[in-house]
Parts: sequence; structure tokens; C-alpha cells
Amino acid sequence: MFLNHFHMNEQPFVERIPVHRISQDERIAQGINRLKYFLSYGSIALLTGETGVGKSCLLKLFLSSLVDNRYQPVYIHLTHLKTAGLFKIIVSGMGEIPKTTKGNLFTQILDKSQRSDITTILILDEAHLIPSDGLIDLRLLVSSGINENQSLKIILAGQEDLRYQLRRSCHQPLAHRISVKYHLTAFSQHQTHAYLDYQMQSVGSNDKIFEPEVKTLIHEYSNGIPRQINNIATACLIQAAALNSHKITQPIFSQSIRECQI
Repeated sequence: MFLNHFHMNEQPFVERIPVHRISQDERIAQGINRLKYFLSYGSIALLTGETGVGKSCLLKLFLSSLVDNRYQPVYIHLTHLKTAGLFKIIVSGMGEIPKTTKGNLFTQILDKSQRSDITTILILDEAHLIPSDGLIDLRLLVSSGINENQSLKIILAGQEDLRYQLRRSCHQPLAHRISVKYHLTAFSQHQTHAYLDYQMQSVGSNDKIFEPEVKTLIHEYSNGIPRQINNIATACLIQAAALNSHKITQPIFSQSIRECQI
């Protein structure tokens, strides 16, 4: 295993990374600042970005910053369900036993949030999979113009398709209620280099193991997508350890990249 070979105390390039090891680059910092604004003043936030770009990492950092006695986060990724199924998961996440009909579930969510002294934050990941009717129903959860208490907030996180869905006329009322919109982009070449260095250092290893030209090649082949960077970098580490090399050179990269292609 390459961990011993490179004197690492953990796997450096993992998808489900611990909060303390998330690289807080400028993209992530910008997103966190916008979500903090939403926390104080908004009712709906929109977070988009292509798959593997780091939306989950941003959300994980945001959730870790919440004050426990002020907010109840409810994270949901099974968003492809019909509204009744989605609402049942929301109700369960709020600590209640779901009722049967969609109308009763709707009332149950509103009653639970309004009775509570803390703010419920619904985080709907993979939100581009939510059916059109579901988006309308979610908007109705926060559409009261009478109740001044913002006891329920929604974060919609998904791929770019979600923005196209929200441009439809039937979703204009929802789009107009979105107070924060943030699109998370891929890494620049400089950010890819910094990310590779940071992850190697975070596990007690040497950031000089990847040669500079290899870091650039990883950026080009991954298009700056962190998940792809993780896959390619891991393949390089495995190959280098197998060859008993303590440097990841261009030939090793060339051999490794074949394993990452489907």
C-alpha cells in the first residue's frame, strides 16, 4: 500500500474527506460567505456546479460552522422522489413520525418548524433531480408573506441543469425568492497545484513527490475537477509505489492515466 511507501498517516485523496482536511480555497471561501449571508437574511439559497467540483465539501464546511442550539440542519440527497416521499424524509429528519397524505406532511413540516425555537435548514442535494411539482411545493413551504419568523430555510444544491429548470415560467415565483445564488467552478491550474500540495502535506507527506509538470498534467486531464484530481493522483501514487519510486514523474503519470479512463 502506498501509505507506508510515502510515509503517510492517512489516504490523501478521498471523496468523503474529514472537515478539518477540506482545502478552503478562494472558491470555497466565497461560497461560505454567501451561505452565511443567507443564514441571516435569506429563505432560499441556490448552489450549483458540475459533478465532483466540491459542492458537498462546501456544504460540509458550512454545516460544521452552524451553532447547535440555533439551527437544525436536515440533509437530503434522495431528491428524485415524488413530493410525498420527499416530505416524509424531511419530516423524519426533523424528528417526527411522518403522516400519510402530502397535505398532512406539508402541515407537519410547517408546524414543527414554527413551534421550534431553532431554525430548520433543509439542504436538498442533487436538487436538479427534484420533479417540477416538488420544486413548487418546496417554494410554498417558505412563501408566507405574513409570518415574519424565518423558522424554515432551504438550500438547493445541484448541477447546472437546476438553473435551467428555474428559468421556466412555472418556477419564477421560486427563482424570485432565491436570495443567494452561487456557482462553484472548477480549479484553475494554480489552485490544482495548491490542492495537490495541501492534501499531501495534510497527511504528513512531502508535497514535492508530484513533479511540477505532473501537477500541470493532472490539472489538464481532470479539467480542474477535484474528484477527478483525486482519482488521478491516487492512481499515480499506487503506480509509483508499485515501481518503488519516491517521485511521480511524467512516465509514471502516463502509465497511471490509462487506469482512470473508461
